[in-house]
This record gives sequence, C-alpha cells and structure tokens, in this order.
Amino acid sequence: MSLWSAAEAAAATHGTAQGDWTATGVSIDTRSLQPGDLFVALKDQRDGHDFVAQALQKGAAAALVSHVPDDVPADAPLLVVPDVLHALADLGRAGRKRMAGRVIAITGSVGKTSTKDMARVALNGQGRIHAAEASYNNHWGVPLTLARMPADTDFAIVEIGMNHPGEIEPLARLARPHVAMITTVAAAHLEAFGAIEGIAREKGAIFQGLEPIGTAILPEDLPVTGLLRDCADAAGAIVVGFGRDGMARLIMARPVDDWLKCRARVSGEMLDFTLATTGAHFAMNAVGVLAALAAAGADIRRAGAALAAWQPPKGRGAVEDLGTIRLIDDAFNANPASLAAGLATLAGLEGQRRVAILGDMLELGEDEIEMHRAIAGDPAIAAVDLIHLAGPRMQHLFDALPAEKRGVWAENSAELAAQAGSLVQDGDIVLVKGSKSSRISTVVDALRKSGQTADLKRGDDECSIG
Repeated sequence: MSLWSAAEAAAATHGTAQGDWTATGVSIDTRSLQPGDLFVALKDQRDGHDFVAQALQKGAAAALVSHVPDDVPADAPLLVVPDVLHALADLGRAGRKRMAGRVIAITGSVGKTSTKDMARVALNGQGRIHAAEASYNNHWGVPLTLARMPADTDFAIVEIGMNHPGEIEPLARLARPHVAMITTVAAAHLEAFGAIEGIAREKGAIFQGLEPIGTAILPEDLPVTGLLRDCADAAGAIVVGFGRDGMARLIMARPVDDWLKCRARVSGEMLDFTLATTGAHFAMNAVGVLAALAAAGADIRRAGAALAAWQPPKGRGAVEDLGTIRLIDDAFNANPASLAAGLATLAGLEGQRRVAILGDMLELGEDEIEMHRAIAGDPAIAAVDLIHLAGPRMQHLFDALPAEKRGVWAENSAELAAQAGSLVQDGDIVLVKGSKSSRISTVVDALRKSGQTADLKRGDDECSIG
C-alpha cells in the first residue's frame, strides 16, 4: 500500500523529488529497512548519507537527503531537502494532517513505552491502529512515527519523551493529540530540571499540543498533581484524573499466579480485566489507558478484555522462568519511583528467597547520593532477603542496608555479571533493575546463560542415569 508518492513527499517537505517513486514505508536504519521504504539519511553518530547507496541496493524506493552522496548516481530516486531532520518533521506534520482518526499521546517519567503498548493491544479489533515502535519518543522518533502513519488510521498512539526542558511541547504540537496522558512524574533527569516541579511542568507541556476540547489524563495521587491540573487548565483541556481516588479509579489489583486480577471504575462503568504481570503499578497505568481510550471514543469493555493479551516489554518488568529461578527483567531504566515499583513487585512474589540486583540510577542531579541511600528505607526492602549492587552510587545503598541483606557490591555491572552464577540459588525470585547506561542488563544476560548451562547439565545428568 502506498504511503508517500514522490509528489506528496516533495510537497510535504518543500523538497525536490528525483524520479517518480512510491514509498510504502519510512526507515532510518539500513539494518531494518524493507524494500519500498523511503530511507531518511539522518545525522547522528554516523551520517546517514554514507548509507544511501546501501539503502538503494536493498530496495529502498528513494532516499531523503540534503545532498547527493558521491557514491550515488546523479539520477537516483531521491528527495533532496535543505535539512533532513526538519524535512522528517515536515513529513510527520503532513502525515498527521491527512489522518482523520483519533490521536492519543503518552508521556511520563516512568512507563511511557509499556503504557503505549497497553493502549495498542487494548485497541485490537477496533479499527486500524498505528503506534510508535520501541521507544521512538524524541525529536526524530515522534516525527518518524507520524510519517509512518497510514492516512486511514483510526487510532494512533504516540509516545513523547524528554531529557531537557522545552522538548515536549513542540513534539506535542506536532502530534496534535485528541487525548494526552501523563503516566506519572518522578525524579528522572533531575540534572536538567533541578526539582520535581520542573519535571512536572515539562510533562504538563504535553497538554499544549491538544486539539481543541482535548482531554488530559493525569495521575491523581502525586504531590505535583495540582501543578499538572494547572497545566491542563491552561491548555483548556477536559481533565480526567486516574488513581486510587480519581474519576478513573483502580479498585483492586490482586496477584494470582503470574497475573493481576484487576477491577476499576472508568467513565462510570465497572470493569474487570487481567494483566500478564504481577506489578501493581502496571494496573494503575492500565486504568489510565482505559480512561484515555474512553476519551478517544473507543469501546472500553472490549479494551479491558483485550488487555489480557498485553505483555510487559523486554527489560521492563516481565517475569520469566529461568532454569530454577524466576527473573524479573527490569533492566531498561531506573529512577526512585520505578525502583520502588520494582521492589514492590518483587516483595509480592513467592520464592525461597527474594533477591534484588540493582545498578546505579543516573541523571538524578545533586541529591543522587541521598536518593540511592534512601532506598534502604523503602517498605518493600523488608521483604527482600538479599541485595547485590553495582556502581559507585549504589555503594551508598550498600552501606545503608542492614548487614543481613547485603550481598555483593561491585564497581560496575560487568564485574557483577562475572559472578552471576554465585549471586542466586535454586528457587530464588530475582529482580534486576538499573538505569540503561549502568549496563545492569549484562547481569540479566549472564543469568540467562547460567540458566541455560544449568539446564544442559541437568539434561546430561538425566542421560547418564538412563
């Protein structure tokens, strides 16, 4: 199916098209490019212009470039523009303009990607759904999502993130959502914002992009909820709060095996739904999703039933059996709020021992040492038997822990990963969590290899007995 003709793309970007081509997709990476894609030659760590020839050889319909690369024929199918990133934003803007469906935008300090995926799954069977891939939520991810959006999309879910002040509002105005949801506001990227109130104002800027009479979905149970409401009111939005006491209210979230049985009241309706996780924070976000879908005009009873098919993304709290242990892989990101949620999940699961393996939380600003030390006072710590730690910041938590809970502290994640086999034992339930840049995921990889090796050894033993 055609996504962009040469003429349409040229009109959208004010560029010059070479050749009469038709693109069926949009790509920024030759490794995942599909035949028929428009290849966008962005500059990041590498200059995308260096890969245009390769993209065309792999079947790209054309390439979006600011100049003709030396190794590309002068008559190659191209779309030539002054600035590739600006042109991608223009293409996204045009994609949004021609789409007549409903757009839901999601931001928050924690849970953006998993919540976006929840919304996508919940809408299954309710029309043509388009959602951001992975964590495509920045200055190129949002326009790329919109540029990839088919014109006949019924519901679009756009994820919007930030690292610094002033990032969210222009992306929200590009997406022009009918509904905008904030999952939560927590201490993340404090180096750039200085205080939680600064983060709240930046998150609240998403409401400035709302279409007229748009709806703001925001968490009710935060110290900065009032500030978020002020942001929504300033944008002229209809406000729907979700939480334990909001208009969209979580009434129950009860673990049953590896599932959560949930009950909520949304838009005046009592809904029962099931989630394939034991993390209660996911249940709260699901209530926010249902409120957002109701505001977008979806059937929320169908949406609630469809939520059972949702799975936590890799590295974001999925529970898996790994040899003789159970692993909560939550190694993609960390801040005090998300770590507290991870520890609460661990505390709610049954195992011979509950073991936490934690890496540094990054970008927390000048109070980062105290924030790491304060984890020792988290209520869920009482239910955790052993805590292994990696990184200079986590050494302060190690020092603050009761002696009986101290496991191994290592200077970095690689050093801890090298000891993976001795960190856990049969029957353990294990949480691995840390900021992505702490590379605590290397411990997850090592545990998986250790579990596979143990399975193989047990298999050999069984064969020798037989």
